[in-house]
Amino acid sequence: MTRLLFVVIASLATWLVPPVAAQEKAQVRETRVDKSIQRLEQFLEKVIQDKKTPGVAVGIVKDGTLVYARGFGLMKVDDPGRPVTPETLFHMASITKPFVATSVMQLVERGKINIDEPVVKYLPYFQLKDPRYTTITVRQMLTHTSGMPDVTDYGWNKPEYDDGSLERYVRSLKDRSLRWQPGSKFAYSNMAYECLGDLVAKVSGKSFEDYVEAEILMPLGMKSSTLLLKKADPEKLASGHTAGKDKTVKPVAHYPYNRAHTPSSNLHSNVEDMTRWMLANLHYGALDGQRILQRSTYDVMWKPATEAGRKDRHVGISWFLGDMKGEPFVSHGGGDDGFLTYVGFSPQRQVGFVLMTNSDRAPLRDILEATVQAALGREK
Repeated sequence: MTRLLFVVIASLATWLVPPVAAQEKAQVRETRVDKSIQRLEQFLEKVIQDKKTPGVAVGIVKDGTLVYARGFGLMKVDDPGRPVTPETLFHMASITKPFVATSVMQLVERGKINIDEPVVKYLPYFQLKDPRYTTITVRQMLTHTSGMPDVTDYGWNKPEYDDGSLERYVRSLKDRSLRWQPGSKFAYSNMAYECLGDLVAKVSGKSFEDYVEAEILMPLGMKSSTLLLKKADPEKLASGHTAGKDKTVKPVAHYPYNRAHTPSSNLHSNVEDMTRWMLANLHYGALDGQRILQRSTYDVMWKPATEAGRKDRHVGISWFLGDMKGEPFVSHGGGDDGFLTYVGFSPQRQVGFVLMTNSDRAPLRDILEATVQAALGREK
Protein backbone atom coordinates (compact mmCIF):
# COMPACT_ATOMS: atom_id res chain seq x y z
CA MET A 1 0.00 0.00 0.00
CA THR A 2 1.40 3.39 -0.98
CA ARG A 3 2.23 5.64 1.95
CA LEU A 4 3.88 9.02 2.36
CA LEU A 5 7.20 9.07 4.18
CA PHE A 6 7.35 12.00 6.60
CA VAL A 7 11.02 12.11 7.52
CA VAL A 8 12.35 14.63 10.01
CA ILE A 9 15.61 16.01 8.65
CA ALA A 10 15.83 19.58 9.88
CA SER A 11 18.03 18.63 12.81
CA LEU A 12 20.51 16.78 10.64
CA ALA A 13 22.11 19.68 8.80
CA THR A 14 24.89 22.02 9.81
CA TRP A 15 25.26 24.18 6.73
CA LEU A 16 28.29 26.24 7.61
CA VAL A 17 31.84 24.92 7.30
CA PRO A 18 33.95 26.22 10.24
CA PRO A 19 35.95 29.28 9.17
CA VAL A 20 39.47 28.71 7.85
CA ALA A 21 42.03 30.80 6.03
CA ALA A 22 41.02 31.54 2.44
CA GLN A 23 43.94 29.63 0.89
CA GLU A 24 43.11 26.55 2.98
CA LYS A 25 39.34 26.58 2.54
CA ALA A 26 39.09 24.53 -0.68
CA GLN A 27 41.49 21.86 0.58
CA VAL A 28 39.73 21.53 3.94
CA ARG A 29 36.33 21.35 2.26
CA GLU A 30 37.50 18.63 -0.15
CA THR A 31 38.99 16.60 2.70
CA ARG A 32 35.77 16.80 4.67
CA VAL A 33 33.70 15.77 1.65
CA ASP A 34 35.96 12.77 1.08
CA LYS A 35 35.68 11.72 4.73
CA SER A 36 31.92 12.19 4.72
CA ILE A 37 31.53 10.05 1.60
CA GLN A 38 33.76 7.41 3.14
CA ARG A 39 31.57 7.31 6.26
CA LEU A 40 28.44 7.11 4.09
CA GLU A 41 29.83 4.16 2.16
CA GLN A 42 30.89 2.37 5.33
CA PHE A 43 27.42 2.89 6.78
CA LEU A 44 25.63 1.65 3.64
CA GLU A 45 27.85 -1.41 3.43
CA LYS A 46 26.87 -2.17 7.03
CA VAL A 47 23.18 -1.75 6.13
CA ILE A 48 23.61 -4.36 3.40
CA GLN A 49 25.57 -6.69 5.71
CA ASP A 50 22.75 -6.58 8.26
CA LYS A 51 20.66 -8.38 5.58
CA LYS A 52 17.51 -6.36 6.20
CA THR A 53 17.95 -4.39 2.97
CA PRO A 54 19.13 -6.18 -0.20
CA GLY A 55 20.00 -3.03 -2.13
CA VAL A 56 20.42 0.75 -1.88
CA ALA A 57 21.24 3.43 -4.45
CA VAL A 58 22.29 6.99 -3.57
CA GLY A 59 22.82 10.13 -5.62
CA ILE A 60 24.07 13.56 -4.47
CA VAL A 61 24.13 16.81 -6.45
CA LYS A 62 25.91 20.02 -5.44
CA ASP A 63 26.25 23.34 -7.24
CA GLY A 64 24.58 22.13 -10.42
CA THR A 65 26.63 18.95 -10.72
CA LEU A 66 26.24 15.26 -9.91
CA VAL A 67 28.99 14.67 -7.37
CA TYR A 68 28.17 11.16 -6.15
CA ALA A 69 26.23 8.17 -7.47
CA ARG A 70 26.61 4.60 -6.30
CA GLY A 71 24.70 1.41 -5.70
CA PHE A 72 25.15 -1.06 -2.85
CA GLY A 73 23.98 -4.64 -2.45
CA LEU A 74 21.83 -6.68 -4.79
CA MET A 75 18.85 -6.14 -7.08
CA LYS A 76 17.37 -9.38 -5.75
CA VAL A 77 18.30 -11.03 -2.47
CA ASP A 78 19.02 -14.47 -3.94
CA ASP A 79 20.81 -13.33 -7.11
CA PRO A 80 24.43 -12.38 -6.31
CA GLY A 81 25.17 -11.85 -10.00
CA ARG A 82 23.05 -8.69 -10.20
CA PRO A 83 24.51 -5.88 -8.06
CA VAL A 84 22.77 -2.53 -7.62
CA THR A 85 24.39 0.22 -9.71
CA PRO A 86 23.45 3.85 -10.51
CA GLU A 87 21.65 2.41 -13.55
CA THR A 88 19.42 0.04 -11.53
CA LEU A 89 15.73 0.87 -11.88
CA PHE A 90 13.61 1.13 -8.74
CA HIS A 91 9.87 1.50 -8.28
CA MET A 92 9.76 5.12 -7.07
CA ALA A 93 6.25 4.99 -5.54
CA SER A 94 4.89 8.40 -4.45
CA ILE A 95 7.81 10.31 -5.93
CA THR A 96 5.65 10.00 -9.07
CA LYS A 97 3.34 12.70 -7.70
CA PRO A 98 5.57 15.73 -8.41
CA PHE A 99 5.64 14.54 -12.03
CA VAL A 100 1.84 14.71 -12.01
CA ALA A 101 1.96 18.20 -10.56
CA THR A 102 4.58 19.33 -13.08
CA SER A 103 2.37 18.04 -15.88
CA VAL A 104 -0.61 19.97 -14.54
CA MET A 105 1.41 23.16 -14.18
CA GLN A 106 2.74 22.83 -17.73
CA LEU A 107 -0.86 22.78 -18.93
CA VAL A 108 -1.60 25.77 -16.70
CA GLU A 109 1.23 27.66 -18.40
CA ARG A 110 -0.30 26.79 -21.77
CA GLY A 111 -3.68 28.15 -20.75
CA LYS A 112 -5.40 24.76 -20.80
CA ILE A 113 -6.02 24.41 -17.05
CA ASN A 114 -7.00 26.81 -14.30
CA ILE A 115 -6.12 25.18 -10.99
CA ASP A 116 -8.86 27.08 -9.16
CA GLU A 117 -11.59 25.68 -11.40
CA PRO A 118 -13.56 22.58 -10.32
CA VAL A 119 -12.15 19.26 -11.45
CA VAL A 120 -15.50 18.38 -13.05
CA LYS A 121 -14.87 21.11 -15.63
CA TYR A 122 -12.09 18.94 -17.07
CA LEU A 123 -13.38 15.50 -16.04
CA PRO A 124 -17.20 15.61 -16.38
CA TYR A 125 -17.49 11.95 -15.33
CA PHE A 126 -15.61 12.52 -12.04
CA GLN A 127 -18.18 11.87 -9.32
CA LEU A 128 -18.29 10.96 -5.64
CA LYS A 129 -21.18 9.96 -3.41
CA ASP A 130 -21.00 13.26 -1.51
CA PRO A 131 -22.48 16.07 -3.66
CA ARG A 132 -19.77 18.43 -2.44
CA TYR A 133 -17.43 16.74 -4.93
CA THR A 134 -18.54 19.29 -7.54
CA THR A 135 -16.69 22.02 -5.62
CA ILE A 136 -13.32 20.21 -5.49
CA THR A 137 -10.75 22.27 -7.39
CA VAL A 138 -7.61 21.17 -9.19
CA ARG A 139 -5.54 23.09 -6.62
CA GLN A 140 -7.18 21.23 -3.74
CA MET A 141 -6.27 17.89 -5.28
CA LEU A 142 -2.70 19.07 -5.89
CA THR A 143 -2.29 20.20 -2.27
CA HIS A 144 -4.03 17.21 -0.64
CA THR A 145 -6.84 19.43 0.65
CA SER A 146 -9.65 17.97 -1.47
CA GLY A 147 -11.19 16.03 1.42
CA MET A 148 -11.00 12.86 -0.68
CA PRO A 149 -10.20 9.54 1.00
CA ASP A 150 -7.13 7.48 0.19
CA VAL A 151 -6.85 4.32 -1.89
CA THR A 152 -7.41 1.17 0.17
CA ASP A 153 -6.67 -1.50 -2.45
CA TYR A 154 -4.14 -0.91 -5.22
CA GLY A 155 -4.83 -4.21 -6.92
CA TRP A 156 -1.17 -5.19 -7.09
CA ASN A 157 -2.28 -8.82 -7.32
CA LYS A 158 -4.61 -8.12 -10.25
CA PRO A 159 -2.89 -5.42 -12.30
CA GLU A 160 -4.38 -3.74 -15.35
CA TYR A 161 -2.17 -2.77 -18.28
CA ASP A 162 -4.47 -1.22 -20.88
CA ASP A 163 -4.92 2.45 -21.84
CA GLY A 164 -8.41 2.65 -20.33
CA SER A 165 -7.53 1.49 -16.83
CA LEU A 166 -7.02 4.95 -15.33
CA GLU A 167 -10.32 6.35 -16.60
CA ARG A 168 -12.13 3.21 -15.39
CA TYR A 169 -10.69 3.77 -11.94
CA VAL A 170 -11.84 7.39 -11.85
CA ARG A 171 -15.31 6.34 -13.00
CA SER A 172 -15.41 3.73 -10.22
CA LEU A 173 -15.37 6.33 -7.43
CA LYS A 174 -19.10 7.13 -7.49
CA ASP A 175 -19.76 5.35 -4.21
CA ARG A 176 -16.88 6.98 -2.30
CA SER A 177 -17.60 9.65 0.30
CA LEU A 178 -15.62 12.75 1.20
CA ARG A 179 -13.85 12.85 4.55
CA TRP A 180 -14.77 16.50 5.11
CA GLN A 181 -15.48 19.78 3.36
CA PRO A 182 -13.11 20.29 0.40
CA GLY A 183 -10.42 22.84 1.19
CA SER A 184 -10.83 22.66 4.96
CA LYS A 185 -7.80 20.59 5.95
CA PHE A 186 -4.90 18.40 4.80
CA ALA A 187 -5.23 14.66 4.16
CA TYR A 188 -2.87 12.80 1.86
CA SER A 189 -4.83 11.23 -0.99
CA ASN A 190 -3.40 8.96 -3.65
CA MET A 191 -6.93 8.77 -5.04
CA ALA A 192 -6.88 12.49 -5.84
CA TYR A 193 -3.64 12.07 -7.77
CA GLU A 194 -5.12 9.28 -9.88
CA CYS A 195 -7.82 11.78 -10.85
CA LEU A 196 -5.19 14.42 -11.65
CA GLY A 197 -3.36 12.00 -13.91
CA ASP A 198 -6.56 11.29 -15.79
CA LEU A 199 -7.18 15.04 -16.01
CA VAL A 200 -3.75 15.50 -17.65
CA ALA A 201 -4.60 12.77 -20.12
CA LYS A 202 -7.96 14.23 -21.11
CA VAL A 203 -6.75 17.83 -21.38
CA SER A 204 -3.62 16.89 -23.35
CA GLY A 205 -5.22 14.28 -25.57
CA LYS A 206 -2.50 11.74 -24.72
CA SER A 207 -2.29 8.94 -22.21
CA PHE A 208 -0.82 10.12 -18.93
CA GLU A 209 2.26 7.97 -19.47
CA ASP A 210 2.83 9.30 -23.00
CA TYR A 211 2.42 12.89 -21.83
CA VAL A 212 5.01 12.58 -19.05
CA GLU A 213 7.45 10.82 -21.34
CA ALA A 214 7.15 13.46 -24.07
CA GLU A 215 7.02 16.57 -21.87
CA ILE A 216 9.27 15.71 -18.91
CA LEU A 217 11.34 12.53 -19.20
CA MET A 218 12.67 13.00 -22.72
CA PRO A 219 13.39 16.75 -22.47
CA LEU A 220 15.38 16.13 -19.27
CA GLY A 221 17.30 13.21 -20.72
CA MET A 222 15.79 10.70 -18.28
CA LYS A 223 16.26 8.00 -20.88
CA SER A 224 15.89 4.95 -18.65
CA SER A 225 12.82 6.17 -16.72
CA THR A 226 9.29 5.09 -17.53
CA LEU A 227 5.80 4.96 -16.05
CA LEU A 228 5.02 1.75 -17.94
CA LEU A 229 6.36 -1.42 -16.34
CA LYS A 230 6.51 -3.20 -19.69
CA LYS A 231 8.93 -0.52 -20.99
CA ALA A 232 11.34 -0.87 -18.06
CA ASP A 233 14.49 -2.81 -18.89
CA PRO A 234 14.00 -6.13 -17.04
CA GLU A 235 17.76 -6.60 -16.75
CA LYS A 236 18.00 -3.37 -14.74
CA LEU A 237 14.80 -3.64 -12.70
CA ALA A 238 15.25 -4.25 -8.96
CA SER A 239 12.93 -6.65 -7.17
CA GLY A 240 11.03 -5.45 -4.10
CA HIS A 241 11.49 -7.12 -0.72
CA THR A 242 9.81 -7.29 2.66
CA ALA A 243 10.24 -9.19 5.91
CA GLY A 244 8.46 -12.46 6.55
CA LYS A 245 7.02 -13.61 9.87
CA ASP A 246 10.44 -14.96 10.77
CA LYS A 247 11.91 -11.51 9.92
CA THR A 248 13.82 -12.98 7.00
CA VAL A 249 13.95 -10.63 4.01
CA LYS A 250 12.25 -12.09 0.94
CA PRO A 251 10.83 -10.86 -2.39
CA VAL A 252 7.34 -9.36 -2.19
CA ALA A 253 4.51 -11.60 -3.36
CA HIS A 254 3.24 -9.08 -5.92
CA TYR A 255 5.25 -6.41 -7.69
CA PRO A 256 3.60 -3.01 -6.95
CA TYR A 257 2.26 -2.13 -10.38
CA ASN A 258 -1.24 -1.45 -11.63
CA ARG A 259 -1.76 1.02 -14.46
CA ALA A 260 -4.93 2.27 -12.78
CA HIS A 261 -2.63 3.77 -10.13
CA THR A 262 0.17 5.09 -12.31
CA PRO A 263 -0.18 8.78 -11.28
CA SER A 264 0.28 8.02 -7.60
CA SER A 265 2.92 5.34 -7.82
CA ASN A 266 4.36 3.98 -11.05
CA LEU A 267 7.50 5.89 -11.95
CA HIS A 268 10.45 3.56 -12.49
CA SER A 269 13.78 5.36 -12.41
CA ASN A 270 17.41 5.18 -11.36
CA VAL A 271 19.98 7.39 -9.66
CA GLU A 272 21.35 8.73 -12.94
CA ASP A 273 17.93 9.92 -14.11
CA MET A 274 16.61 11.14 -10.76
CA THR A 275 19.62 13.35 -10.21
CA ARG A 276 18.76 15.01 -13.54
CA TRP A 277 15.23 15.55 -12.19
CA MET A 278 16.68 17.16 -9.07
CA LEU A 279 18.98 19.40 -11.09
CA ALA A 280 16.09 20.56 -13.27
CA ASN A 281 14.12 21.58 -10.18
CA LEU A 282 17.14 23.17 -8.52
CA HIS A 283 17.51 25.21 -11.72
CA TYR A 284 13.83 26.19 -11.56
CA GLY A 285 12.72 24.11 -14.54
CA ALA A 286 15.76 24.28 -16.82
CA LEU A 287 18.44 21.72 -17.65
CA ASP A 288 20.90 21.49 -20.55
CA GLY A 289 19.04 23.99 -22.70
CA GLN A 290 15.63 22.43 -22.06
CA ARG A 291 12.91 24.02 -19.94
CA ILE A 292 9.99 22.07 -18.48
CA LEU A 293 8.49 24.90 -16.38
CA GLN A 294 8.79 28.66 -16.20
CA ARG A 295 10.75 30.10 -13.29
CA SER A 296 7.68 31.89 -11.98
CA THR A 297 5.71 28.63 -11.73
CA TYR A 298 7.93 27.51 -8.86
CA ASP A 299 6.70 30.48 -6.84
CA VAL A 300 3.29 28.80 -7.00
CA MET A 301 4.44 25.21 -6.55
CA TRP A 302 6.67 25.95 -3.56
CA LYS A 303 4.29 28.31 -1.79
CA PRO A 304 2.98 26.68 1.40
CA ALA A 305 -0.70 25.84 1.06
CA THR A 306 -1.40 24.32 4.46
CA GLU A 307 0.26 22.53 7.35
CA ALA A 308 1.01 18.90 6.58
CA GLY A 309 0.87 17.06 9.86
CA ARG A 310 2.84 19.50 12.00
CA LYS A 311 3.59 23.21 12.28
CA ASP A 312 7.08 23.09 10.73
CA ARG A 313 6.04 21.19 7.60
CA HIS A 314 3.74 22.38 4.82
CA VAL A 315 2.54 21.11 1.49
CA GLY A 316 2.71 23.10 -1.72
CA ILE A 317 1.75 21.87 -5.19
CA SER A 318 2.61 18.20 -4.52
CA TRP A 319 5.99 19.01 -2.90
CA PHE A 320 6.48 19.01 0.87
CA LEU A 321 8.13 22.10 2.28
CA GLY A 322 10.26 22.36 5.38
CA ASP A 323 13.58 23.86 6.32
CA MET A 324 17.12 22.92 7.17
CA LYS A 325 18.71 25.41 9.55
CA GLY A 326 16.15 28.04 8.59
CA GLU A 327 16.58 27.59 4.83
CA PRO A 328 13.83 26.22 2.56
CA PHE A 329 13.96 22.51 1.86
CA VAL A 330 11.79 20.72 -0.72
CA SER A 331 11.15 16.98 -0.61
CA HIS A 332 8.96 13.99 -1.33
CA GLY A 333 9.13 10.42 -0.12
CA GLY A 334 7.66 7.22 -1.45
CA GLY A 335 6.81 3.76 -0.18
CA ASP A 336 5.05 0.77 -1.72
CA ASP A 337 5.26 -2.97 -1.21
CA GLY A 338 8.96 -3.78 -1.39
CA PHE A 339 10.36 -0.27 -1.90
CA LEU A 340 11.18 2.95 -0.03
CA THR A 341 12.46 6.09 -1.79
CA TYR A 342 13.23 9.73 -1.06
CA VAL A 343 14.25 12.89 -2.89
CA GLY A 344 15.06 16.22 -1.22
CA PHE A 345 16.94 19.40 -2.05
CA SER A 346 17.75 22.94 -0.96
CA PRO A 347 17.23 25.51 -3.75
CA GLN A 348 19.27 28.12 -1.89
CA ARG A 349 22.25 25.87 -1.19
CA GLN A 350 21.94 24.03 -4.51
CA VAL A 351 22.38 20.66 -2.85
CA GLY A 352 20.15 17.61 -3.04
CA PHE A 353 20.04 13.86 -2.72
CA VAL A 354 18.01 10.88 -3.86
CA LEU A 355 17.72 7.54 -2.08
CA MET A 356 16.30 4.27 -3.40
CA THR A 357 15.92 0.98 -1.55
CA ASN A 358 14.39 -2.32 -2.61
CA SER A 359 13.01 -3.19 0.81
CA ASP A 360 10.01 -1.72 2.61
CA ARG A 361 11.83 -2.53 5.88
CA ALA A 362 14.96 -0.54 5.03
CA PRO A 363 16.22 1.91 7.71
CA LEU A 364 15.48 4.87 5.46
CA ARG A 365 15.72 7.47 8.20
CA ASP A 366 19.24 6.34 9.11
CA ILE A 367 20.26 6.18 5.45
CA LEU A 368 18.89 9.70 4.99
CA GLU A 369 20.86 11.03 7.96
CA ALA A 370 24.10 9.55 6.64
CA THR A 371 23.42 10.92 3.17
CA VAL A 372 22.67 14.42 4.48
CA GLN A 373 26.01 14.43 6.28
CA ALA A 374 27.79 13.29 3.14
CA ALA A 375 25.97 15.84 0.97
CA LEU A 376 27.05 18.64 3.28
CA GLY A 377 30.58 17.32 3.61
CA ARG A 378 30.69 17.87 7.34
CA GLU A 379 32.39 16.23 10.29
CA LYS A 380 30.33 14.71 13.06
